[in-house]
Amino acid sequence: MIRFIAAAASTDPQGLSGFAGWAVDVIDRLGGLGAASLIALENLFPPLPSEVILPLTGFSAGSNSGNFTLIGAILWCTAGSVIGAWALYGVGVLLGRERTRWLMGKLPLVRTEDIERTEAFFDRRGMWTVFFGRMIPIFRSLISIPAGVTRMAFWKFTALTTAGSAIWNTVLIYAGYALGSNWTKVEGYISVFTKIVIVLVVLALIVWVALRLRANRNAKSADVSE
Repeated sequence: MIRFIAAAASTDPQGLSGFAGWAVDVIDRLGGLGAASLIALENLFPPLPSEVILPLTGFSAGSNSGNFTLIGAILWCTAGSVIGAWALYGVGVLLGRERTRWLMGKLPLVRTEDIERTEAFFDRRGMWTVFFGRMIPIFRSLISIPAGVTRMAFWKFTALTTAGSAIWNTVLIYAGYALGSNWTKVEGYISVFTKIVIVLVVLALIVWVALRLRANRNAKSADVSE
């Protein structure tokens, strides 16, 4: 059974405790359906690590006691990704443009023109944003919400989400499949990628805030001089 095999993947008997141990148990009990369920939850709750679920699923597919093939693992996990994305797309549809504008307008330093510019960008580039967003940590789940807010055609959203998710899932699942008992190494590689993304996002946010504060000061100075 996968519980035994996964436990053998680590020389540390406590190496698969916590979330990893729980994921092993779910996949052990439910097989491909369990993997799909975990990935659907990962879409709804981004802190759940796909870098653990997907390589573990690949490892299971490559083991003698795995109850699904490599192709089956990819199909199951991609189905889970799409189902989770549908839920967040629905959240975006329920929010709608007006509620989103109202919520965003409550944030400090956010102007109406910022929201309008973001909406215009998504209207123009939303297709590629959804596709590539499914392969970027952090944004993988969240990108489904603006797609719903802007009412991207459901069939188009589904097709783009399926394609982008399939690529991401295939890379991580195959890595776990190829690495075998060393599947846990994938988490380390993806963790570095995730940290780089976080640093870039933080830097971009700092620059944006600095520019906005500067623009506000200049606007106030102009008002005073008049």
